Amino acid sequence: MGIISLEKSNHLYWLARYSERAFTTIKTFMDAYDRMLDADPTAYQHVCAKLSIPDKYGSKEVFVVNYLFDESDPHSVISNLKCACDNAMVMRDLISSTSLSYVQLSLDTMIAAKHRDFCLLDLQEVLDNIYAFWGCVDDQVESSACRNILKFGRYLERLDLFIRLEYDRPAIIKAYDHMKYRLSRSNIAYSELDFNLFSGTLLKGEDLNAALWNLNNIYKD
Repeated sequence: MGIISLEKSNHLYWLARYSERAFTTIKTFMDAYDRMLDADPTAYQHVCAKLSIPDKYGSKEVFVVNYLFDESDPHSVISNLKCACDNAMVMRDLISSTSLSYVQLSLDTMIAAKHRDFCLLDLQEVLDNIYAFWGCVDDQVESSACRNILKFGRYLERLDLFIRLEYDRPAIIKAYDHMKYRLSRSNIAYSELDFNLFSGTLLKGEDLNAALWNLNNIYKD
């Protein structure tokens, strides 16, 4: 299976988290955009509140542009894609050039879309490229240790976002099961205490928002 250094583990973990963050927040944006078109101009405010994003936008029109394309905003989709691409670039030797190319294509699509009239098809293309990235991880990445770290980060991020966005319990449990399975196979250092505290909260059906700190402290860099 091989041993992956702490530095490389960190890059893989954050590549996965930023990729999943971009993916899930794009889907969330698309749902909110539909509601805004259906005469609910405050839909974006609910997204901001759930994701703990300061509402500095002031209007749905500003939100649409800045949340997608403002590279100075760490919460924006394009910022998350840039972070994913930065981590993928230095992991080219482990994830393959093909996998890297799909992360780069996702970012390139957002950059191009920034300079033309907004279209949901651009966002769908980004989603398709992220899907393709994960397909390449399964097909091109030979190291099982590498795949397990990537997928642990992916499902931990998904779990975090699903909790914040109030997905139904079956979806949250499914993300948790995937995260737990990949953690058990990844051989990375992690906080057993934080994992157990989060798991206990989940299994008892208690307030999961209160346990997000534990969730995000499971991985130790």
